[in-house]
Amino acid sequence: MILTKAQYEEIAQCLVSVPPTRQSLRKLKQRFPSQSQATLLSIFSQEYQKHIKRTHAKHHTPEAIENYYQRYLNGVGKNGAAPVLLELANEVDYAPSLMARIILERFLQGHEQTPPSKSVINNMLRDPSQIPDGVLANQVYQCIVNDCCYGPLVDCIKHAIGYEHEILLRDLLLKKNLSFLDPATPKERTLLLVCLEFRRQSSVTHTSFLSFLGCTSQGFLPSQEAKTVTDEDQLRAKGYDKTPDFILQVPVAVEGHIIHWIESKASFGDECSHHAYLHGQFWSYWNRFGPGLVIYWYGFIRELDCNRERGILLKACFPTDIVTLCHSTQHGLTLKILEEKPEAM
Repeated sequence: MILTKAQYEEIAQCLVSVPPTRQSLRKLKQRFPSQSQATLLSIFSQEYQKHIKRTHAKHHTPEAIENYYQRYLNGVGKNGAAPVLLELANEVDYAPSLMARIILERFLQGHEQTPPSKSVINNMLRDPSQIPDGVLANQVYQCIVNDCCYGPLVDCIKHAIGYEHEILLRDLLLKKNLSFLDPATPKERTLLLVCLEFRRQSSVTHTSFLSFLGCTSQGFLPSQEAKTVTDEDQLRAKGYDKTPDFILQVPVAVEGHIIHWIESKASFGDECSHHAYLHGQFWSYWNRFGPGLVIYWYGFIRELDCNRERGILLKACFPTDIVTLCHSTQHGLTLKILEEKPEAM
């Protein structure tokens, strides 16, 4: 879904005064019925993350942390089963998972002689059963499963969706008989398959999914020291560090533009994220591999597609007409147009 800047700003403006809840997302869909659920969810998440970054500092002052911790203690002292931490996060307009991290760190500082390491905190957030206090463990769990923008559960789902779209792109490239290098590692492929299996099983509970997250942090996935030789190993051997999702071994043309690589983004391309990707990834790819294509599967702002002549093309789906080189017995190399009717994505 490609939006004009005015259309995007209308959606973003509606998000200013709504809390980051699933109920708000349903209302947003009713307000903009012509936009896809995935596009609205991506914009919803991006705008909320911008808000959190703007207000992050005020929630991490020593005074704020102590105030939150005392309010948490008073709340659970009255009723330990009530969603005290979740309600506190909603009241002060802060992400529940991030509030859970603040309270967990403060709790551990008061019960241990040395400050807890980041890895210890992360493992406890992935698997709250590791938290030594049962009441706090339940409060943290409630925050994680009710947070639709932050936290280990959301992060894992986002990664799974990202890998899922890479698999989709890989299948489309194979269908077009295009040769490419795939930098994905065996560890990443395994994570994709396991996450997708969890997503397919409707009976899977949040608890079992969080237990799975704990497994991934404790070596459940294949070791990084595996000796399997991959396309990524070959690219690194040639001196390439950051690489696109797919590097075409034979370039193609899309809408009159030569394409050497394709990057898959399972998100909406807004100004903030696109400019960050341009400077952090896309221009680096262009410098090393030449012009390329970026697919924002959930759409982008039309005005951002302004670098075509400089070598970066934006699309919201896989191209339906691709021009590639093929062999001809009479004339050597000739152009071949791979064109078909657009398929429902």
